[in-house]
Amino acid sequence: MGKKLIITAALVGAGTTRAQTPHVPLTADEIAADVIACAKAGAAIAHLHVRDENGKNSMDTGIFTNVVNKVRKAIADAGIDVVLNLTTSGSAFSEELRVAHLPILLPEMCSYDPGSMNWANSYVFLNTPKFLERLGTECNRLEIKPEIEIFDAGMLGNVEFYLKKGFLKQPLHYQFVLDVPGGMPGNLESLAYLLPKLPRDSTWSITGIGKAHIPMMLAGLSAGCDGLRVGVEDNVYFEKGVFATNAQLVERAVQYGKMVGREIATAEEARQILGLKKHI
Repeated sequence: MGKKLIITAALVGAGTTRAQTPHVPLTADEIAADVIACAKAGAAIAHLHVRDENGKNSMDTGIFTNVVNKVRKAIADAGIDVVLNLTTSGSAFSEELRVAHLPILLPEMCSYDPGSMNWANSYVFLNTPKFLERLGTECNRLEIKPEIEIFDAGMLGNVEFYLKKGFLKQPLHYQFVLDVPGGMPGNLESLAYLLPKLPRDSTWSITGIGKAHIPMMLAGLSAGCDGLRVGVEDNVYFEKGVFATNAQLVERAVQYGKMVGREIATAEEARQILGLKKHI
């Protein structure tokens, strides 16, 4: 058997709406229930965004606290284990607010988006140098593992810079998010370009947006990825015209992993592979 495969469930996202899929969880109770379902299906990590009472993307610390507390209670009540990875993304919010939940909730992981881009040619996905220094400093201080989300090739150079300056520390964990308009396409050429540029001893996971979802899973498995990310944040369909639940997407990733001889990592095994510290 090959090395253990880490499945991440990206449950909510910042933009997936009920008009796009009836299965996106929006409330704290819905998110908590989905975390449990995905963990039972084989996900070791749950990547979380939160929404306000109108279903809109939020970075409000109180909303984050309510959601994470409900998720942690649901995890405890179900007697299961799952790593929580909280977003820090949100160009519409202040840089202070984007990190405010970290010292309060102390997740094992958080997202780290190492650069800005014109997202879908619609708005600026803004991550300033000042913010990236601040986020890296907080991750180091709080011993939270940054998940370095790579949308475009130039972001790799930014990672090298922050690594040299001490705002990031090795070993690094990369999450390739491919086929976002404005970023790198979700194809083999992109993956072949990115992989040789990762620092030694790095781990990496991959997801493809929309139609690139399955191709990038298969490409990642063929290239020996450490993880796959799935979920309605990235893709709302199980097949053409059929909406997917988060748990169904996790189940399929598990099946694909097993088809190529990979055992599925538990949350505790994911901690060991990624070098995570469990705070709570």
